[in-house]
Amino acid sequence: MSTDASAQALRALSQFVISKSSMGETLLRVSEITTAALPAANMAGISLLGEHGRPTTGVFTDPQAPEIDASQYESGRGPCLDSWRTRTVIRLPDIGSAASTYPEFTATALALGVGSSLSLPLLAGDDAIGALNLYARAPDGFTEADESAGTLLAGAAAIVLANASAYWQATQLGEQLSQAMQSRAIIEQAKGILMARSPQLSADDAFDLLRKASQRENVKLRDIAQRIVNRRGEPAHR
Repeated sequence: MSTDASAQALRALSQFVISKSSMGETLLRVSEITTAALPAANMAGISLLGEHGRPTTGVFTDPQAPEIDASQYESGRGPCLDSWRTRTVIRLPDIGSAASTYPEFTATALALGVGSSLSLPLLAGDDAIGALNLYARAPDGFTEADESAGTLLAGAAAIVLANASAYWQATQLGEQLSQAMQSRAIIEQAKGILMARSPQLSADDAFDLLRKASQRENVKLRDIAQRIVNRRGEPAHR
Protein backbone atom coordinates (compact mmCIF):
# COMPACT_ATOMS: atom_id res chain seq x y z
CA MET A 1 0.00 0.00 0.00
CA SER A 2 1.34 3.46 -0.89
CA THR A 3 2.01 6.12 1.70
CA ASP A 4 -0.18 8.52 -0.29
CA ALA A 5 -3.14 6.16 -0.16
CA SER A 6 -2.76 5.77 3.59
CA ALA A 7 -2.49 9.52 4.11
CA GLN A 8 -5.54 10.18 1.96
CA ALA A 9 -7.57 7.60 3.87
CA LEU A 10 -6.54 9.01 7.24
CA ARG A 11 -7.39 12.51 6.04
CA ALA A 12 -10.79 11.33 4.82
CA LEU A 13 -11.55 9.70 8.16
CA SER A 14 -10.40 12.74 10.15
CA GLN A 15 -12.59 15.04 8.04
CA PHE A 16 -15.67 12.82 8.14
CA VAL A 17 -18.78 14.88 8.98
CA ILE A 18 -20.94 12.67 11.16
CA SER A 19 -24.02 14.89 11.22
CA LYS A 20 -24.44 14.51 7.47
CA SER A 21 -24.61 10.71 7.54
CA SER A 22 -26.73 8.10 9.26
CA MET A 23 -25.02 5.46 11.39
CA GLY A 24 -25.37 2.92 8.58
CA GLU A 25 -23.90 5.33 6.05
CA THR A 26 -21.03 6.09 8.42
CA LEU A 27 -20.21 2.40 8.82
CA LEU A 28 -20.28 1.83 5.07
CA ARG A 29 -18.14 4.88 4.30
CA VAL A 30 -15.56 3.89 6.91
CA SER A 31 -15.25 0.39 5.42
CA GLU A 32 -15.04 1.79 1.88
CA ILE A 33 -12.30 4.28 2.81
CA THR A 34 -10.26 1.57 4.50
CA THR A 35 -10.69 -0.95 1.68
CA ALA A 36 -9.69 1.63 -0.92
CA ALA A 37 -6.48 2.33 1.01
CA LEU A 38 -5.58 -1.37 1.08
CA PRO A 39 -5.87 -2.54 -2.54
CA ALA A 40 -5.32 -6.20 -1.61
CA ALA A 41 -8.66 -6.23 0.23
CA ASN A 42 -11.39 -7.55 -2.04
CA MET A 43 -14.03 -7.16 0.65
CA ALA A 44 -14.48 -5.81 4.14
CA GLY A 45 -16.87 -6.07 7.05
CA ILE A 46 -17.16 -4.39 10.43
CA SER A 47 -18.05 -6.56 13.42
CA LEU A 48 -19.96 -4.81 16.20
CA LEU A 49 -22.22 -5.77 19.06
CA GLY A 50 -25.79 -6.27 17.85
CA GLU A 51 -29.01 -7.13 19.63
CA HIS A 52 -28.73 -9.08 22.87
CA GLY A 53 -25.02 -8.25 23.01
CA ARG A 54 -24.08 -10.67 20.25
CA PRO A 55 -21.52 -9.89 17.53
CA THR A 56 -22.92 -9.00 14.14
CA THR A 57 -21.55 -7.62 10.88
CA GLY A 58 -22.84 -4.07 10.96
CA VAL A 59 -21.86 -3.29 7.39
CA PHE A 60 -20.00 -4.97 4.52
CA THR A 61 -18.71 -4.16 1.06
CA ASP A 62 -19.49 -7.60 -0.39
CA PRO A 63 -22.39 -9.96 0.48
CA GLN A 64 -19.90 -12.78 1.09
CA ALA A 65 -18.24 -10.91 3.98
CA PRO A 66 -21.08 -11.39 6.49
CA GLU A 67 -21.28 -15.07 5.55
CA ILE A 68 -17.61 -15.49 6.45
CA ASP A 69 -18.11 -13.50 9.64
CA ALA A 70 -21.19 -15.52 10.60
CA SER A 71 -19.15 -18.73 10.64
CA GLN A 72 -17.09 -17.13 13.39
CA TYR A 73 -20.06 -15.86 15.39
CA GLU A 74 -21.78 -19.23 15.32
CA SER A 75 -18.71 -21.17 16.43
CA GLY A 76 -17.44 -18.49 18.79
CA ARG A 77 -13.96 -18.58 17.26
CA GLY A 78 -12.27 -16.80 14.40
CA PRO A 79 -9.65 -14.15 13.66
CA CYS A 80 -12.03 -11.20 13.88
CA LEU A 81 -13.36 -12.34 17.27
CA ASP A 82 -9.84 -12.94 18.59
CA SER A 83 -8.70 -9.57 17.27
CA TRP A 84 -11.63 -7.94 19.04
CA ARG A 85 -11.11 -9.85 22.29
CA THR A 86 -7.34 -9.53 22.50
CA ARG A 87 -7.14 -6.05 20.93
CA THR A 88 -4.42 -7.21 18.56
CA VAL A 89 -4.04 -7.39 14.80
CA ILE A 90 -4.40 -10.89 13.36
CA ARG A 91 -3.05 -11.47 9.85
CA LEU A 92 -3.58 -14.83 8.19
CA PRO A 93 -1.35 -15.01 5.08
CA ASP A 94 -2.74 -18.43 4.19
CA ILE A 95 -6.21 -19.15 5.56
CA GLY A 96 -5.83 -22.85 4.77
CA SER A 97 -3.04 -23.12 7.34
CA ALA A 98 -5.38 -21.90 10.11
CA ALA A 99 -7.76 -24.87 9.85
CA SER A 100 -6.71 -26.35 13.19
CA THR A 101 -7.29 -23.05 15.01
CA TYR A 102 -10.36 -21.78 13.15
CA PRO A 103 -11.94 -24.79 11.39
CA GLU A 104 -15.38 -23.25 10.73
CA PHE A 105 -14.00 -19.94 9.55
CA THR A 106 -11.41 -21.63 7.36
CA ALA A 107 -13.95 -23.93 5.69
CA THR A 108 -16.32 -21.06 4.88
CA ALA A 109 -13.61 -18.67 3.69
CA LEU A 110 -11.99 -21.23 1.38
CA ALA A 111 -15.37 -22.28 0.01
CA LEU A 112 -15.99 -18.64 -0.93
CA GLY A 113 -12.59 -18.26 -2.56
CA VAL A 114 -10.86 -16.21 0.14
CA GLY A 115 -7.14 -16.91 0.59
CA SER A 116 -5.97 -14.47 3.26
CA SER A 117 -7.35 -12.09 5.84
CA LEU A 118 -6.46 -9.16 8.05
CA SER A 119 -8.45 -8.52 11.25
CA LEU A 120 -7.99 -5.18 13.00
CA PRO A 121 -9.42 -4.23 16.42
CA LEU A 122 -11.41 -1.01 16.58
CA LEU A 123 -10.08 0.69 19.70
CA ALA A 124 -11.59 3.92 20.99
CA GLY A 125 -9.70 4.87 24.12
CA ASP A 126 -9.90 1.94 26.51
CA ASP A 127 -12.86 0.40 24.70
CA ALA A 128 -12.72 -2.26 21.98
CA ILE A 129 -15.90 -1.45 20.06
CA GLY A 130 -15.50 -4.07 17.34
CA ALA A 131 -13.21 -5.29 14.58
CA LEU A 132 -12.54 -4.41 10.97
CA ASN A 133 -12.25 -7.54 8.83
CA LEU A 134 -10.47 -7.43 5.47
CA TYR A 135 -10.46 -10.39 3.06
CA ALA A 136 -8.32 -11.02 -0.02
CA ARG A 137 -8.87 -13.63 -2.71
CA ALA A 138 -5.19 -14.41 -3.05
CA PRO A 139 -2.96 -15.99 -0.41
CA ASP A 140 -0.40 -13.59 1.09
CA GLY A 141 -2.69 -10.74 0.14
CA PHE A 142 -1.65 -8.52 3.03
CA THR A 143 1.89 -7.44 3.84
CA GLU A 144 3.47 -6.20 7.05
CA ALA A 145 3.15 -2.71 5.61
CA ASP A 146 -0.59 -3.29 5.15
CA GLU A 147 -0.79 -4.46 8.75
CA SER A 148 0.91 -1.31 10.01
CA ALA A 149 -1.16 0.99 7.84
CA GLY A 150 -4.34 -0.91 8.66
CA THR A 151 -3.69 -0.45 12.37
CA LEU A 152 -3.54 3.32 11.91
CA LEU A 153 -6.66 3.33 9.78
CA ALA A 154 -8.55 1.14 12.24
CA GLY A 155 -7.64 3.55 15.05
CA ALA A 156 -8.99 6.50 13.08
CA ALA A 157 -12.06 4.52 12.04
CA ALA A 158 -12.80 3.57 15.66
CA ILE A 159 -12.81 7.23 16.67
CA VAL A 160 -15.23 8.07 13.85
CA LEU A 161 -17.56 5.22 14.85
CA ALA A 162 -17.42 6.06 18.56
CA ASN A 163 -18.22 9.71 17.81
CA ALA A 164 -21.01 8.69 15.45
CA SER A 165 -22.53 6.41 18.07
CA ALA A 166 -22.38 9.16 20.70
CA TYR A 167 -23.84 11.70 18.25
CA TRP A 168 -26.82 9.54 17.30
CA GLN A 169 -27.50 8.55 20.90
CA ALA A 170 -27.51 12.23 21.87
CA THR A 171 -29.71 13.06 18.89
CA GLN A 172 -32.22 10.37 19.80
CA LEU A 173 -32.22 11.50 23.43
CA GLY A 174 -32.81 15.08 22.31
CA GLU A 175 -35.71 13.99 20.12
CA GLN A 176 -37.21 11.99 22.98
CA LEU A 177 -36.90 14.95 25.36
CA SER A 178 -38.47 17.23 22.76
CA GLN A 179 -41.36 14.82 22.27
CA ALA A 180 -41.80 14.54 26.03
CA MET A 181 -41.96 18.33 26.37
CA GLN A 182 -44.46 18.56 23.53
CA SER A 183 -46.59 15.86 25.13
CA ARG A 184 -46.51 17.66 28.46
CA ALA A 185 -47.59 20.91 26.81
CA ILE A 186 -50.54 19.19 25.11
CA ILE A 187 -51.58 17.51 28.36
CA GLU A 188 -51.41 20.83 30.24
CA GLN A 189 -53.56 22.44 27.54
CA ALA A 190 -56.12 19.66 27.81
CA LYS A 191 -56.20 19.97 31.61
CA GLY A 192 -56.80 23.72 31.25
CA ILE A 193 -59.68 23.12 28.84
CA LEU A 194 -61.32 20.60 31.18
CA MET A 195 -60.91 22.94 34.16
CA ALA A 196 -62.40 25.83 32.18
CA ARG A 197 -65.42 23.73 31.28
CA SER A 198 -65.85 22.47 34.85
CA PRO A 199 -64.51 25.10 37.31
CA GLN A 200 -64.90 22.68 40.22
CA LEU A 201 -62.13 20.48 38.80
CA SER A 202 -58.65 20.83 40.21
CA ALA A 203 -55.54 20.25 38.10
CA ASP A 204 -55.18 16.80 39.67
CA ASP A 205 -58.84 16.01 38.95
CA ALA A 206 -58.43 17.03 35.32
CA PHE A 207 -55.35 14.87 34.94
CA ASP A 208 -57.20 11.96 36.57
CA LEU A 209 -59.97 12.29 33.97
CA LEU A 210 -57.40 12.14 31.18
CA ARG A 211 -55.71 9.13 32.75
CA LYS A 212 -58.97 7.22 33.15
CA ALA A 213 -59.98 7.98 29.54
CA SER A 214 -56.59 6.73 28.39
CA GLN A 215 -57.00 3.46 30.27
CA ARG A 216 -60.64 3.02 29.23
CA GLU A 217 -59.97 3.52 25.52
CA ASN A 218 -56.48 1.97 25.55
CA VAL A 219 -55.13 5.11 23.90
CA LYS A 220 -52.03 7.05 24.88
CA LEU A 221 -52.72 9.84 27.34
CA ARG A 222 -51.10 12.34 24.97
CA ASP A 223 -53.52 11.34 22.19
CA ILE A 224 -56.50 11.76 24.52
CA ALA A 225 -55.20 15.21 25.42
CA GLN A 226 -54.62 16.09 21.76
CA ARG A 227 -58.19 15.10 20.95
CA ILE A 228 -59.51 17.47 23.61
CA VAL A 229 -57.28 20.30 22.40
CA ASN A 230 -58.43 19.76 18.81
CA ARG A 231 -62.05 19.97 19.93
CA ARG A 232 -61.63 22.96 22.20
CA GLY A 233 -63.81 25.14 19.96
CA GLU A 234 -66.70 22.69 20.06
CA PRO A 235 -69.50 23.16 22.61
CA ALA A 236 -69.31 20.89 25.63
CA HIS A 237 -71.67 17.91 25.62
CA ARG A 238 -74.35 17.91 28.30
